Amino acid sequence: MVPFAIALVIMSTTKTKPVHKNTATAASRPQVAVHKIDAKNAVASQLVLPSVFVAPIRPDIVHFVHTNIRKNARQAYAVSPGAGHQHSAESWGTGRAVARIPRVSGGGTSRSGQGAFGNMCRSGRMFAPTKTWRRWHRKVNLNQKRFAVASALAASALPALVFGRGHRISNVPEIPLVVDTAVESVKKTKAAIEILKSVGAYADVVKASQTRKLRAGKGKMRGRRHTMRRGPLIVYANDDGCTKAFRNLPGVELAHVDRLNLLQLAPGGHLGRFVIWSQAAFQRLNSVWGSFNRASAQKKGYTLPRPLMHNSDLNRLINSDEIQSKVRAPKIGVKRAYRHKNALVNFNAKVRLNPYAVVMKRNAVLSVQRQKKARADAVNGKRTLTKSETADKAARKSQQKQQVKNFNRIVNDVQA
Repeated sequence: MVPFAIALVIMSTTKTKPVHKNTATAASRPQVAVHKIDAKNAVASQLVLPSVFVAPIRPDIVHFVHTNIRKNARQAYAVSPGAGHQHSAESWGTGRAVARIPRVSGGGTSRSGQGAFGNMCRSGRMFAPTKTWRRWHRKVNLNQKRFAVASALAASALPALVFGRGHRISNVPEIPLVVDTAVESVKKTKAAIEILKSVGAYADVVKASQTRKLRAGKGKMRGRRHTMRRGPLIVYANDDGCTKAFRNLPGVELAHVDRLNLLQLAPGGHLGRFVIWSQAAFQRLNSVWGSFNRASAQKKGYTLPRPLMHNSDLNRLINSDEIQSKVRAPKIGVKRAYRHKNALVNFNAKVRLNPYAVVMKRNAVLSVQRQKKARADAVNGKRTLTKSETADKAARKSQQKQQVKNFNRIVNDVQA
């Protein structure tokens, strides 16, 4: 996925200008081309970008709302109420040197006498059996749901987020993509494919069809055998046959502009769905959602949430003259508190008190080195003897020679 901060910078620097509450929103937003469906790269007209596409993008709100409303389609499940309790078992009580767990009655089989009912027993019930009256559904505030849908619509107008979500939009002329209202009158799938090819959106349909694969798990046995990625979302204002034309294409979904669903605009809670708008639906967004200073015509008392930041280029803001003129000058030559050190464990502090400590430490190191060298030389037999040691060694040799002579003389006398 493209980093969200980078996408915001792209939107603030290349897409739109900051919208001030006292200025007209139409003058500060770009024009969007309406593409013809019968000719490639042919533009029919220009439309002003609706205000909802510059709404603040809040992935945290989108993820929270998506997580909660996704739970509302769950089906209740629970284990059977009698599971693990279908035995005629009763505890034997105390005095028989066995545990007090209920035991299966009867005889003549290995099952009799075995523990029953407990979650630690074979064929026993589970711990805390699940119940169908669990709180399956979640209530989400209406304003939160509207905020999430507005954020998803704004994210669908950023090519970085749409491309980062995995959609194939390299050949699409423009994002958001608006086509002529005649697309709502298409009734054949063959004509729908030609329209998608003319606007460069068919590559995303091919991508979705190539991702169809078997589901991992037991869902294969429950009517959902295959999985597939999402393709483009077609938003229309009037169904004159377009739902039947597009519904058979893999990965393609359709939605009415008055009933936009967050589960379709941000599948999985991820922003950036590739949306194809009909001209009528695109023009209807201003009446459905209103703007920052004009209430919606369909949602009573609702105005779009105002962004906290009009310009998300933080480097440009911090380095601007307006902010730098108010920033305090940096401190130079700060005097820091001296940290007192123990001279018994810190050698530098000891030298400051006794400069001769350097000489003492050096002599101690040299003495140790001399002792190690002398010990190594003695082991290797390379130590030089002193005069007294040489004399003692010669005396020992002469004494040994004299002892040999005396031994030989005694032996000869005995034999004679």
